Amino acid sequence: MKEYKGIIIALIAGICAIICVSILSGKLVSYKQTSGSGGLTATGSASCDFESDLIVWRGSFTAYGSTTQTAYQRLKKDAEVIEDYLIENGVTEEEMVFGAVNISKRYAYEYNDEGYEIGRYEDGYDLYQEICVTSGDIDKVDNISRDITQLIEANVEFVSEDPQYYYTKLDELKLQLIEEATANAKDRIDIMAAGTGARVNKLLTASLGVFQITAQNSNSDYSYGGAFDTGSRQKTASITVKLNYSVE
Repeated sequence: MKEYKGIIIALIAGICAIICVSILSGKLVSYKQTSGSGGLTATGSASCDFESDLIVWRGSFTAYGSTTQTAYQRLKKDAEVIEDYLIENGVTEEEMVFGAVNISKRYAYEYNDEGYEIGRYEDGYDLYQEICVTSGDIDKVDNISRDITQLIEANVEFVSEDPQYYYTKLDELKLQLIEEATANAKDRIDIMAAGTGARVNKLLTASLGVFQITAQNSNSDYSYGGAFDTGSRQKTASITVKLNYSVE
C-alpha cells in the first residue's frame, strides 16, 4: 500500500513539473516576441537639401581719441558713414542694429636698454562698436559683406565677419524628415520580416536620432549632439529613426 502511494505521489510531481515547464516555456516565447531585446530592429534615415532664407551679417568698427569725447565723436561719424553706405545699398533701418559702445584705455609702455618695462602711462581711448544686419534678401547682404571698399576709402576701421545663414521654416522641415525616416525604418522592418518568414506584430520601442544640418556637398562631420551649420547658404538636413517590432 505504501509503495502504491509513493508511485502516485511521484506521478503527480512529474505531471506538475511538466506543466510548470510548459508554462515557463510559453512565457519565454511570449517574452521574446514582445520584449525590446527580441523581434526586429531597423534604423531608417531621411535627408534633404535646402537653401537658407535668412542672413545675419555682423561687422565692427573702432575709433581712437586722446579723450573719450574725441574718440566718441570719431566713432559717431564713422557710424553715420556706415549707415549711409548700407542704406545706399538697399539695407533698411529695420534690418540694421548698432550695438552698445565699448570703451577701453590705451597704454604706452617705456622700456630700458635691457628691454625691461620701467613704466607705463595712459595714451588715449579706444572705442568699439558692432553693427548687425538681418535680412531675408540674402544676395543683397552677401554682396555688401564682401565689398566694403567704400568704407575703407572713407578711413573707417571696419572689420567684416563672415555672414551666417539660417532657415526660418526649420520646424516644418524637421517634422517632414521624421515622418520620412519613420516610414523608411518600417519599410526595412517589413523587408526583413518577409525575408525571414516572420510576421510583424506590434511596435515595442521607437527612438529619434539627433538632427544634423551640414553644408551641402561637403565633408562636414556629424556631431554626437547634432550639427548645426550656419556658415553655408546651401545646406543638407538629415535625421534617423530607430524602430523595434515584435514578430511571430
